[in-house]
Amino acid sequence: MQDRPSIKTAIPKRRYRVGNFSVSLLGEIESGDERAFRYILAFVPIGDREPTLYVCAEETPAAELGQGRYRLRLVNQAMSEVIDRDDRWGDLDAFAEQGVRLGTQALGLKSEPVVRLM
Repeated sequence: MQDRPSIKTAIPKRRYRVGNFSVSLLGEIESGDERAFRYILAFVPIGDREPTLYVCAEETPAAELGQGRYRLRLVNQAMSEVIDRDDRWGDLDAFAEQGVRLGTQALGLKSEPVVRLM
């Protein structure tokens, strides 16, 4: 998967269940590459060990800071695309709401209920 986040350590902040997916929202992330992440939502099919989709709030490079402090990126097997740039993606609640919405849309789960577990 292109641009898969390299995570050395992270603290789970929230957990959800959406259809046949377990979703973990991670914070306080130590990255194993040059990117700095504020939050990552990882969508894992139940029964699997690896996520099939990530929604990331990553710090915007200095040259792009005028467009917002964080980039909202969607990563899966087929793509790695910056969806938006905005300061609000540094807020846990705003990121969680938008990230879950993007992830469920990308996975075709819009009609599934989102259950917050933690």
